[in-house]
Amino acid sequence: MSDTPTRPSTSVEDYVKVVYDLQERGTGPVTISGMAERLSVSNSSVSGMLRKLGELGLVEHRRYGTVSLTEAGTKAALSVLRRHRLLETYLVAALGYSWDEVHDEAEILEHVVSDKFVDRIASYLGDPVVDPHGDPIPTSEGHIVERPSVLLSDAEEGVEGVIVRVNDTDPHLLRYLADIEIGIGMSVRVVERQPFAGSLRIAVRPDHETPAHDRSLGLVAAEALWIAPDGS
Repeated sequence: MSDTPTRPSTSVEDYVKVVYDLQERGTGPVTISGMAERLSVSNSSVSGMLRKLGELGLVEHRRYGTVSLTEAGTKAALSVLRRHRLLETYLVAALGYSWDEVHDEAEILEHVVSDKFVDRIASYLGDPVVDPHGDPIPTSEGHIVERPSVLLSDAEEGVEGVIVRVNDTDPHLLRYLADIEIGIGMSVRVVERQPFAGSLRIAVRPDHETPAHDRSLGLVAAEALWIAPDGS
């Protein structure tokens, strides 16, 4: 008989992970419609699953209200996020995947690998604290190293910082950012906000030796990038 605790079902893990991710990224209260859009399912499907998650003690949700995780739900979400983000890191570091390829692979693998296997990956990689997209990797105890950051789309003109995180849910956007040479660790300065054009003009410097180059960045891309402002 196995001593391994019973793991939640794939659908339960997917739902608590989405609730946590929507909370973590600070895009506002988590709602049924927001979850439905993220999961590409109907509002009624989300409502039905939330009832089940409530019965399991993983979420708190009142009809027509917002959704939040309980302590047990947060623990379950952090467990699956640890697996997901370490798998993404391993796929890039050891198997040569690009950052736009790993999300879908990790979505499948996260539900089947053991915690022991994931802990071995963490040890092999030197216990990284962020994945290739800058998302924080929970420790096995459920702790996260947070770094102060703001969305690039919210940064005022003249603000400078380092790109520390990018939303990994759209591989097309990740490929676009790679094509225009914007990535994690690069320095960026907001040169001009162009609200009526729906874009920002930014100066990007890949490293200290390379001169900065100007880029016009649409708000969709700017809303997917987080920077750690200088001095934070």
